[in-house]
Order: sequence, then structure tokens, then C-alpha cells
Amino acid sequence: MKKTLSSLLLLSIGTLAFGQQDLLALTGKETTNIIFQDFRALDSKNGITQKVILSASEQPIIFSTKQNREITEDKKSNANALANQIATLAVDARGNLVYMPLFSSNIYILDSKTKNVTLVENNLSNPTSCDTGSQFSRMTNGTDGNVYALSNSGSQLLKISNKDGKYVVTDLGIVKDDSGNGDNQLSKMQTGFGGDMIADNNNNFYVFSAFGSVFKMSLNDMKAKFIGKIKSLPENFSINGAAVNSEGKIILASAKGGVFHSLNLETLQAEKMNNNLDMPVYDLGSSYVLKSNKTTVDINKNDIYPTKVSEGFVNVRIANNQKGNANVKVYSASGNLVSNQTITNISNSENRIELGKLISGIYLVNVESENGKVIVSKKIIVK
Repeated sequence: MKKTLSSLLLLSIGTLAFGQQDLLALTGKETTNIIFQDFRALDSKNGITQKVILSASEQPIIFSTKQNREITEDKKSNANALANQIATLAVDARGNLVYMPLFSSNIYILDSKTKNVTLVENNLSNPTSCDTGSQFSRMTNGTDGNVYALSNSGSQLLKISNKDGKYVVTDLGIVKDDSGNGDNQLSKMQTGFGGDMIADNNNNFYVFSAFGSVFKMSLNDMKAKFIGKIKSLPENFSINGAAVNSEGKIILASAKGGVFHSLNLETLQAEKMNNNLDMPVYDLGSSYVLKSNKTTVDINKNDIYPTKVSEGFVNVRIANNQKGNANVKVYSASGNLVSNQTITNISNSENRIELGKLISGIYLVNVESENGKVIVSKKIIVK
């Protein structure tokens, strides 16, 4: 793999809420069928299951965004907040758990503190029990503060954003296979279906199939490039959960149970973790993404730097494939817009953006084009 990834982490807002609980797990019962059991927080470093956030036996309050009121769902339906079949989980920028039932287009937002659930009705997708390719089994947080969900066959990539306190779903389209993938196609069940995905700090995504295939996918071209097969996993280990923990390690878990594994993305070598985490996991989520080892700025790419701010400013570099003006928006940990500045004539430019007297904390910096499209986005830590 050309790009070296290190075991460094990019802190996210949700991390503050969970402390040492650096992974969130969607767990199942020890049966051959998919049966949801609970959402729980894990301490992956010490191998501790610390807290059950919501279990299948509970009855959370469900608030419908479409109906703008509390609702009662049919628990016998495939489309409810605690359906038996759930295989996606992510943590959004507010520290909430985001997930989708396997046979439903509904998107649910779980507040880990109150256990209240918000239903975001989604009419952009139509997963069904008879069409395995249409079902969503992979979800992750992106470094831009959004959550992304990918269907089994790559036929649809959804972006779930929070704008002004309201969740918005966007259909980004089809993720196509790179021309050099050969027989290792994301769109083929034997090489690409199932699994999970994670993101890095350049908003690239790494998609894992249940059978150990790994694809790198970029939002710029919406193509999935096969980079290899994971080595040294037990024969019966299906990859159903993948997430980055607080140490910057990629953690893998299986719906069939068994010991969790860590993954070296450079060598694709998996290694058993020396802890007590052993449970059927349908998906993993965390508030971390991989961070590259890059110490210099690539002038051919958009960038925001430094990400650790001690002198009251950041630099914004825009590559020469962009035109017009841009807005640099800075959001606080609570999602409030604290700064909005304009860059004129952005083509191949480098600009110093003064942040003013921001208090110490984590912020999200978005550089947006005149039509509102995000050109580049990064989280920064103000000291």
C-alpha cells in the first residue's frame, strides 16, 4: 500500500462523552441466526465491557422527525428501533449512536445518556430481505463530521449529516469497482459483501468484506480499489465489525464471537488481542479515524493544517482544480457556528485563517464552495 498509516488517532467530539470506553459494539445473541441483543460500550485497551447502553428488552422513547412527535412502533416489524436484524453502527460528531435495521430504510439516532431514540425517515433507499445487495451492513463516521452508510453491493452510499440540529440524508450514488480489481469486486458477494468500514483523516474509506477483502474508497471518484486480503484470521472468523480505537488501532470483531483482533493496514496482518473481549458482534463504531503519517503539505491536495492549534490560526490550502470563492466555517463541539470567513479566488491558493480567541477544545473546520459543497474538512484541537 503506497500510503503509510500510523497508529495515531484523530480525536473526535464523541470521545469526551465515553472516556475510556473507546468502542461501541452492536452485539447479538449466541445463536446461528441474527438476533440483536444490545448496544454496549467497550474499553478495548483493558478488555472490559463497561456499560450496556440499550438492550433489546427495553422500550425507549421514539421520536419521529417526519411526524414531529413521539410514536409507538410495531416491534414485530423489521422496521423498528430494536429490530432483530441490525448490522450498522457509527458514532456521530455529537456522540450519538447512529444505526439502521438490516431490512429497513429507517435511520435511528440513539442518545447514549437518555436512551431516547430519534427516527429519521429515509426515502432514498429501499433495502429488502430478498435483495441482499440492497441491505446496509457498513457504517462509519467520517472526518468531516458526517456519518456514511454503504450497502452490501456498493449500490448506494448514504451521507447522514446534522444541519442546524436536524438530520439530513443524502444519496451519494453508486460506489464502482476500480478497473484493476479483477475478480476481487466489491459488488460480488464472494469478495465484497458484508463487513464494515472505517475512515482516515483525509476522508478516505476502508471497506472490509465479511470474508476479509479490503477496499480503499474515495469520495472524489466513488471508486473502490481492492488492496488485498486480511491474513491470519481464524477460519470461522467473519468480519462484521471494524473500528479505530483510542490507540489508533483497527479492531476487528465477528458475529460468530471469538477473540477480537487488531489489524495492521500496511501488511494486512491480523493479530489476536490479549484481552477478555469475546462476544458476537454485528458491528463496531467509534469516534476515531485513522491519521496519516504525513508531516508536509501536498500542494496538489486540499488541506487544513495544523490540526493542533496553539498560535490562533490555521492554514487552508486549495488545489488548482477549484474555482471561485469559498467559506471557511468553524464549528464548536456542540455544533454551533463560531466563525465564518470568506476566501476569494481560491484556485491554487494558501490562506491563513485567524481563529480569534477560541477557548481550548475540539472544533470542526469546513471549507465550502459557493454552492455549499465541502471542499475539505478537518477537526482541530485548540490548545
